[in-house]
Amino acid sequence: MAFVFGLLQQIIQLYSWALIIYILMSWFPNARETSIGRILARICEPYLEPFRKIIPPIGMMDISPIVAFLVLNFATKGLHSVYLWLV
Repeated sequence: MAFVFGLLQQIIQLYSWALIIYILMSWFPNARETSIGRILARICEPYLEPFRKIIPPIGMMDISPIVAFLVLNFATKGLHSVYLWLV
């Protein structure tokens, strides 16, 4: 059981890093059009899209990734709490 919870936490952590890289790529011209950018878009956009529908951009700033990170953080903490409760 510990293996499954540890694996899920690692997956969430890797996904968080993928989101960070994808978001930072928006700061560089044409970075998202590269092959890595397209791969990250296929991985990250389905998760970010619902947040973008709910939270409109403020001026030129899209703050929806901040909320997406908070949700991932809560998921990690919730996963850890469930694990502690089961053990």
